[in-house]
Amino acid sequence: MLRGIHKASGHWLGKLVMAGMFGFLALSFAVWGIGDIFRGFGRSSLAKVGSTEIGIEQFRHAYNEHLQQLGRRLGRPITADQARALGLERQLLGRLMTEASLDERARQLGLNLSDAEIAREITADTNFLGPTGQFDPFRFQQMIRTAGFTEARYAAEQRRVALRREIADTVSGGLAAPKTLADAVNRYQNEQRTIDYVVLDRAQAGDIAAPTPEVIGKYYDEHKAQFRAPEYRKVAILTLSAQDMARTVEVSETDARRYYEDHRDHYGTPEKRRVEQIVFPNAEEARAAADRIGKGLSFADLVAERGLKPQDVDLGLVTKSELLDHAVADAAFAVPDGGVSAPVAGRFGTVLVHVTKIEAGHARPYEEVAAEIKQQVAVDRARPQLLDLRDKIEDDRAAGLHLDEIAQKYKLTARNFETDRSGRGPDAAPIKDLPSGVDVISAGFGSDVGVDNEALQLPGGGFVWYDVAAIIASRDRSLDEVKQQVEARWRDDQVAQRLAAKASELIDKLKSGAPLAELAAQSGLKAESLWGLKRGNASGPLSIGAVDAVFQTPKDAPGIAQGQSSAERIVFRVTEIKVPTFDPASAEAKRYGDALRQSVADDLFGQYIAQLETNLGVTINEDALRRFAGGEPDY
Repeated sequence: MLRGIHKASGHWLGKLVMAGMFGFLALSFAVWGIGDIFRGFGRSSLAKVGSTEIGIEQFRHAYNEHLQQLGRRLGRPITADQARALGLERQLLGRLMTEASLDERARQLGLNLSDAEIAREITADTNFLGPTGQFDPFRFQQMIRTAGFTEARYAAEQRRVALRREIADTVSGGLAAPKTLADAVNRYQNEQRTIDYVVLDRAQAGDIAAPTPEVIGKYYDEHKAQFRAPEYRKVAILTLSAQDMARTVEVSETDARRYYEDHRDHYGTPEKRRVEQIVFPNAEEARAAADRIGKGLSFADLVAERGLKPQDVDLGLVTKSELLDHAVADAAFAVPDGGVSAPVAGRFGTVLVHVTKIEAGHARPYEEVAAEIKQQVAVDRARPQLLDLRDKIEDDRAAGLHLDEIAQKYKLTARNFETDRSGRGPDAAPIKDLPSGVDVISAGFGSDVGVDNEALQLPGGGFVWYDVAAIIASRDRSLDEVKQQVEARWRDDQVAQRLAAKASELIDKLKSGAPLAELAAQSGLKAESLWGLKRGNASGPLSIGAVDAVFQTPKDAPGIAQGQSSAERIVFRVTEIKVPTFDPASAEAKRYGDALRQSVADDLFGQYIAQLETNLGVTINEDALRRFAGGEPDY
């Protein structure tokens, strides 16, 4: 469990945010159980940790936000059924319970942070830095508003997060991994082995006579489930995207050339300039400074006079579009190399701009990108009509029109296909050219015939409607349908049995002291060697599973492993085991030490949370959680 937390985040703050994702709720249930603990709750409460209640509305807001984050990460929306299948509601509740436990403990200990310290942490957050590398108040306000925070609420949340981090660091910060454990991990990762081996393949199995009908029939009866036809579904889909609608949009040559001129930077390598700027508190100071520069004062001397460092005024080597302030961008890309602009009324004050370097851009000619531009302009023009057409299609579906009728009406393309759950048709070939960014197959198998399904939303804008036209139930295929496959599978089993018997015979002789090379020669085989084998790495004819078998075999002992297929057996003898040296000061040892220290810290922190929740008392409104997960209207 805690190994999952380690993979999710390399910092304790991340662990606190992600804790619920990897099992703290299960840990809580293991301690308290889930019998009648929901008794006595009001309809607005979902759980209680100590004196802290987790309300339904609070949970719903966090849940929706969590689904959106997962959807952005996966590149497609998460449906309610998928969320329930993953148990996301319990994972999230575990996270909220962990946070509530730490907040309760912080209050018990009387912990707090000053407003000045919170302000320092916020202004140091790289997410809020502007082009100058300094805290940008406008960017800060914009980002927290987008996330649904006021300044006061954001500061309060950062205070809680900081206090949780302090408790976590106190519990498990500064731990060191035992050197013995680090040495064991080093040996496990870097131990190398050498083997002598022979490969037994189909040729060593000899001739296998054709099976009689009785043998095939008996084999079919004993392995009927292996030849069973899966459930298939006939699915109809209709895709609507701006790209589809763009096919009917005409773009003139004049419009395409105008777009090219307006977006020239997008078609080639844009010009870049190294730009410096000084921000003045008022226009008068800026004009005075510009006058002095005009009389011979260098920009560098002006920077020094104002107590600034070069990094304070350097905006970097940037394109025009990378400068957020349009007035500053226009000025910076108007002055010559080495020039200083006149005072510019920028977004954050009046500035002087200095250009120290110019890298010329290279634009692709219009003729080379004309087709691409016309497609883009057509898509942009079609996009505003997308929602209108979606509404019309929804109206048509409500009126009972089938997807192929709707497609014909609006000159779109509907498609019908038959598929199993793995996305393969009855011919076992994958279904090709399905809409990207949405899982139509899973959606189809999550629906039923006659159900009016909600359209799937494409990541880049657009919709996919789907209907289940028919369900072909899973069934046992008759022997006549699969006779060829049955005989091939029977033959493979016969080969495997013969090779296993031959491999066991060789093992017995090796244990009696016979050299592998001699036994190989007697069987018309060639003994070979492999060295430098390491755990978890395939090598030569050895799969990862075969390499694992080598590492389970003592030195000088023989062993058997399956080869690259079921029709191969590898007989081997371990001839050398090279134990790696362990240098605690090496970079690799430090890397192992860091990973182990993190793992130990995870375990300790998990135990601390479990005990903390025991001491505080945790109750869960199991009925409300079940209703929420089931999507009942009141929840």
